[in-house]
Amino acid sequence: MKKYLNLFFTMLKIGLFTFGGGYAMLALLENEFVEKKQWLEKDEFLDMTVIAESTPGPIAINAATYIGYKCGGFLGSLTATVAVCIPSFVIIYLISLFFDKFLTLKLVAYAFKGIRMCVVWLIFSAGVRMLKNIKKNFLNIFIICAVAVCMIAFSLFAVSFSTVFYILICGAVGVFIYLIKLIKKKKGGGV
Repeated sequence: MKKYLNLFFTMLKIGLFTFGGGYAMLALLENEFVEKKQWLEKDEFLDMTVIAESTPGPIAINAATYIGYKCGGFLGSLTATVAVCIPSFVIIYLISLFFDKFLTLKLVAYAFKGIRMCVVWLIFSAGVRMLKNIKKNFLNIFIICAVAVCMIAFSLFAVSFSTVFYILICGAVGVFIYLIKLIKKKKGGGV
């Protein structure tokens, strides 16, 4: 029971203090579950991030569900998912009660401008941490560079290209490379 309460309050804290969505949450999740609690290894955290991003639904909820399941099975996943959702639900509910008055407050507008800069930093730092933890081989470096060049070029030339396609193409390249290695291994082993 203590582990579930620990999981609940950790996810509640992360859900409460994360602004900017799931990508901003990744840095906090990594800090809590990889560095502090050591419930996940760095490689497993990277795998969890890929799974949470590529499955349907918000990355924050998918990540919480995965971490919860890893730490405590079905009940852990339920606990973590509910805990990470509670702060957003309560805040959005309260805002909806006073939405018109809330938007007209200059203090709120300036607060959100400040929070926006913090969100950019959280997302950037999560990306840098993940980049540091990725194995430095030719395929990974090539994919990172190719995606970065495509994203910059498409942004500059206003080409609409969904991030889903980046994920699918990179996944297909990874499977293709794996199959080539498997075929070479079979040919080399059979000779």
